[in-house]
Amino acid sequence: MQISSPILFFDGVCNLCNGAVQTVLRHDQRGQLRFASLQSTLAEKLLPDLGIDPTALRSLVLYQDGTAYTRSEAALRTARMMGGPFAALYYLRLFPRPLRDWVYDLVGRNRYRWFGKQDECMLPRPEWSARFVST
Repeated sequence: MQISSPILFFDGVCNLCNGAVQTVLRHDQRGQLRFASLQSTLAEKLLPDLGIDPTALRSLVLYQDGTAYTRSEAALRTARMMGGPFAALYYLRLFPRPLRDWVYDLVGRNRYRWFGKQDECMLPRPEWSARFVST
């Protein structure tokens, strides 16, 4: 499968995840990121070959150049790609990854309770629909 743009996989029913995707869409200055839910057919096809179970729904997954990044690494790489003030968040990589991932996992475990969830995956605004991968 030929994939040329970075793809951010997210939990399509999670309100926090959907809000994060909308933030990325508004601030991705170069429009380089594409999006797909972890519940998508693309996630089912692509991620298991990279050792990631898309049904676990515990992390954002950034797929870039044949590599999948998860948890805090996915979030920080995404922030860097967004540019502007978000790119400064990439410096949080100076903190040890176990500490970053512990914080990420704490939020991940509680995201439905703290932020809620939808009954089905979000539908993108018409002006953003081209940025979502449906394959």
